[in-house]
Amino acid sequence: MIYLDNAATTKLKEKALEKMMPYLTEEYGNPSALYLHGGHARHAVEDARDVIAGLIGAERDEIVFTSGGSESDSLAVIGYARANRHKGHQIVTSSIEHHAVLNACKALEKEGFEVTYVDPSADGIVSVNDIEKALRSDTILVSLMTANNEVGTLQPVNETGALCRSRGIAFHTDAVQAFGHIPTDVRENFTDLMSVSAHKFGGPKGTGFLFVRRGTVLQPLVYGGGQEWGLRNGTENVAGIIAMAAAAEDCIKNLKETQEKVLRLRERLIDGVMNAIEDIKLNGDRTRRLPGNADLLIKSVRAESLVIRLAARGICVSASSACASRDNRPSHVLSAMGLSDEEAVSSLRITIGEENTAEEIDATVEALKTTVEDLRSLRR
Repeated sequence: MIYLDNAATTKLKEKALEKMMPYLTEEYGNPSALYLHGGHARHAVEDARDVIAGLIGAERDEIVFTSGGSESDSLAVIGYARANRHKGHQIVTSSIEHHAVLNACKALEKEGFEVTYVDPSADGIVSVNDIEKALRSDTILVSLMTANNEVGTLQPVNETGALCRSRGIAFHTDAVQAFGHIPTDVRENFTDLMSVSAHKFGGPKGTGFLFVRRGTVLQPLVYGGGQEWGLRNGTENVAGIIAMAAAAEDCIKNLKETQEKVLRLRERLIDGVMNAIEDIKLNGDRTRRLPGNADLLIKSVRAESLVIRLAARGICVSASSACASRDNRPSHVLSAMGLSDEEAVSSLRITIGEENTAEEIDATVEALKTTVEDLRSLRR
């Protein structure tokens, strides 16, 4: 198998597996328990909190463990809006956000909040000037993803964070696709809230965290025994949290080396398909994107058919964001970038990881060339 769908999920790192196993078998105590068995779990969770805080430039009490990116996004957007509705009723976000943010905003609209959706340019990047134009005196929150989950384009989070800070507006960024793949520092980008999911960088599924800057007030979505500073109640996923911290530490330690390797493979892939296949283009800016992302518009071929045929050859890629791949509607991201419905359903997402090789990339280019030729011949 050649796995090239790392934006959907990544393989669990060996170090993460090793760290989490004892807490699934021997150290299975509830971290809220007062006896020694529970104390071991509590200490492990707090050690993981210290590690993650250190990796992003935060303080330990600014890390809230969650079940993943979607919960973190919902807690950030809905939790902040509900807790701060006395300050205003407008939220600004982009039209290319993950559905976890977009659907949270839609839910808030039903509660009386007004949401302004800013479109990107044709290169898949949102303009800070457009965000600034959307701000009003009653704007309380801006949410802009660090990197897009479909086309991989990097958004101007540093500039947007600085703008929000100067206006006294809270800033949230969905860093689910970015963390572990590019440098992420909450002090540098003036972030008040940042969402992260473990399984996007070699951690386990069902685990994530939300950075909440000191002084940022949220209303919890889940009520219970007061865990996670009372913001995310419920018994912590001890094994998942420990594995997430181990995976994060390994990613950041090897970040520069991994970035360089993955970037070389991405350029090899893009150059290879551009030379081998006619009527093909890259969606989104070529340089201002995640190192491993290549989103390709292959004209006259449905991406879904490509995915199925490539899968039969042992190559795993995606037709769109995995979270929405069962929805037959064209990608909202590609539509917002100006692509037609036909172009959107002809776009293939290939995302490279640290374990991929040059040989796998070359084999994928050849398989893609042959498959595209076969599918196009059927349309003649």
